[in-house]
Amino acid sequence: MISKSQKENLLNQRAKVLWFTGLSGSGKSTIALGLEEKLFNLGYITKVLDGDNVRTGVNNNLGFSLSDRKENIRRIAEVSKLFCQAGIICINSFISPTIETRTLAKAIIANKNFIEIFIDTPLKICEKRDVKGLYKKARSGELKGFTGIDSPYEIPMQPDLHIRTENRSVQECVDECYREIISIISLT
Repeated sequence: MISKSQKENLLNQRAKVLWFTGLSGSGKSTIALGLEEKLFNLGYITKVLDGDNVRTGVNNNLGFSLSDRKENIRRIAEVSKLFCQAGIICINSFISPTIETRTLAKAIIANKNFIEIFIDTPLKICEKRDVKGLYKKARSGELKGFTGIDSPYEIPMQPDLHIRTENRSVQECVDECYREIISIISLT
């Protein structure tokens, strides 16, 4: 078999899984996509995984119970591990609400390949950004088990990167992520 390091050398990059976590509406996916674009423009090979492309395919049979959420993260971690073994930088954007689920993902992927990035946005701002109306439905009782309202979100205790978004532009957050991870993913 061709090794991960051989693939990384071919692609001129170190494969990692950049795991963005935070509340719904925190800006995880927006920042992840901005980072992907910046890395792509610099010649890096990446793949973004988020709820939109995973829940409609690989995980379309899962709901939002705590056990289904755990299985969702487990499957995502397994897929991410495959991308990483192929030499690709996998950028994941998932609420992944509990320390237990993030620890599970980290164990599957391997500590040395897992970079936890906490997108820290106050709940009040997430609710203002709520384009899908999910917080409003959760507050009215129409949507049960919504993270941050009636289902817990456990803040990462020691994330590898802590991005505070309040009063900052998306570009500022993307640039901070880039500055912090470039030495980790670059071979030179």
